[in-house]
Amino acid sequence: MESRTFSRYSWIDFAFSVVGVCTFLLDWGSDLWLANEFYCRGDLLWFGVLVGLLVLSSIVVQMFSWFWFQYDKELPAFSGEPTGAGSVFCGNRVKLFCLLHVLQLGFLCRHICAIHHGFRVWWRKEEGSDYAIYLTHDLSMLRLIETFCESAPQLILMIYVMLRTNKARTVQFVSVAASTTSIAWMVVDYHRSLRSFLPDKAKQHWGSSLMYFLWNLLLIGPRVAALALFFSILPDFIALHFLLLWLVFVLWVWQQRTNFMDSAGGEWLYRATVGLIWYFSWFNVAEGRTLGRSIIYHSFITVDVVVLLATWWGYRDRVQTKAYGLTLLIALPLTYLLGLLFKALYYCCFHPKLLRHLEREPRLQEDLAGSDVAFRDFSTQDGTPASQLCNQRMACHAANFYTNRTSDRAYRTVTSHF
Repeated sequence: MESRTFSRYSWIDFAFSVVGVCTFLLDWGSDLWLANEFYCRGDLLWFGVLVGLLVLSSIVVQMFSWFWFQYDKELPAFSGEPTGAGSVFCGNRVKLFCLLHVLQLGFLCRHICAIHHGFRVWWRKEEGSDYAIYLTHDLSMLRLIETFCESAPQLILMIYVMLRTNKARTVQFVSVAASTTSIAWMVVDYHRSLRSFLPDKAKQHWGSSLMYFLWNLLLIGPRVAALALFFSILPDFIALHFLLLWLVFVLWVWQQRTNFMDSAGGEWLYRATVGLIWYFSWFNVAEGRTLGRSIIYHSFITVDVVVLLATWWGYRDRVQTKAYGLTLLIALPLTYLLGLLFKALYYCCFHPKLLRHLEREPRLQEDLAGSDVAFRDFSTQDGTPASQLCNQRMACHAANFYTNRTSDRAYRTVTSHF
């Protein structure tokens, strides 16, 4: 295994933490503004749906945050030393932290903790870089969960309102485009966090990141649009459609024997959340070759998108949709297929390991989507043993995503120094 030091906490990490909390507050502010707009216009149904999405999303994120706090406070590095979690994460004041989560402030508290601790490490040059990085990894995962629990369903609602009212201002189109881009960016941010567990993290060029962003954007956009179109003509059946697919996805996650959480209840919460994420986008959650599972998933979603569009085309209001109906019917499937093409192109030509081998040697057989890679020997910047603090959850995800063994060897490789 390649032995390297763990990444230092840099100004880029601090900037991401600051942007993260600003985005969180801006997102909540815009959500409340939109809910107030619905309420003042008398659209109580849409108001109720939006508030329900906000509450459900917040509860799910707070539950993950609370579970992780319960797990992490048992670790030796969280015993309350000045540079440990105790000085940032409420120490042993479990009741206080529980109250913050009940008040739906746990996620915000994590953002503030990341900024506070990151500032001490980056600006004041204090110790504790390992913990600051630990926080950024957890926030990346929590933001991904929030994105697909709230932002993606809310985007469907926004498009649905535009279609039902047959009115759309330029600002609404910009908002929809910005929301779709934001969702794709969160997936890239999650991928960036995973790659920090690989020895060649610094080798990920801007072209590789751009291609990764593009194929996620081109896959998520048509998927959300197809769901919104179906919702616009059969609003009573969208819940049934979601429940049926969600149950299938949850069973598939269960069949893959995931072990992300440290308790049975937490693991079922994770599996239910993965089922929700798969309703919109794919990401790997178990060891083994990802190619086969990815092909099965994208084939299933492609068929589902075609069925949704065909249903919308058959039941649509022909007069109201005359201006854009045929364009959407052709453009959405082609965009999704283009996204699949970009994904294949990414793994064939733009994957960071491929770019590294192009620079160093002609062999291109290493680290494709289903290949083995070398993982970091997790040592902190000041030589502290990695057993002090390593984000085992994200390390496990990295092992699942970047390896092809069906045994637990990859997981042991990542966590052997934990």
